[in-house]
Order: sequence, then C-alpha cells, then structure tokens
Amino acid sequence: MKVTVPNDKKLILFDGVCNLCNSSVQYVIKHDKKHLFLFAPLQGKAGQDVIDTHNIDTSKTDSILLYTPGKGITYKSSAALTIAGHLGFPRNLMRIFFVIPPFIRNWVYDYIAKNRYKWYGKKDACMIPTPELKSKFLE
Repeated sequence: MKVTVPNDKKLILFDGVCNLCNSSVQYVIKHDKKHLFLFAPLQGKAGQDVIDTHNIDTSKTDSILLYTPGKGITYKSSAALTIAGHLGFPRNLMRIFFVIPPFIRNWVYDYIAKNRYKWYGKKDACMIPTPELKSKFLE
C-alpha cells in the first residue's frame, strides 16, 4: 500500500463531501484524547490508494472505513462502533451494540448512509483541515 499509517494509529476514511461525515470527523477529533486516529477523505489520494489496494467496491461501501495496520479494513457499523470504542467513556459504551448481528447493524447503517445527503446535505468539495489539524490528515 502506498499510504503509510504508523502501527500505533488507525486511519479513518470518510466521505469528504458529506456534512454528516465531516461532523463525525470533527467529533472524533474532539474526543480522541489518545491521538489514535488519522483521517483521509475517500475522494483524496490516500483514500483512493486504500480503496485500490484493498479492492473496495465504493458502490457498496462509500461512507466510512477504518484501516488498522496489520489488521486491514473494517466497514460500516463495525467501523463506527470500533471508532466509538476508542473515544473513552461514555462513548466506548457503544461497543455493546456489537451484540446485535452485523446484518441488522449494517441495515441501519446503510439506511442512514443512503439518506445522508438528503438529511444532512453535501459540500461541493472536501473539507480543508485547519493548520492545527493538518497533521491528523493524510493527503
């Protein structure tokens, strides 16, 4: 893979033009006290490298992916719950939803993902991180 993620980090790939996704990234940044996460929009070079390397069908998964070095890609609701599990109390309590079978969790996830532009809106271009946050984003 062309994108290099340090072994002690996790890379969140997100839809860079989605308002819900951008708000979620801001939320994770705010609560990531251990500085575990890096970010890249799916539409950017790093996002495309991960998509190409892992042969990801973006027609089936187009909103959030979690890449962990040595473990690979986590998708959809599992990615969201894994991320929440690393954000400290009380957000880490979201892990309890792993008891729900993935086909149910992912149905809910897909429903929200399918309607995210209609409900939350869409930007014309990917967000540009502030200079303070630039180190958390891959190009």
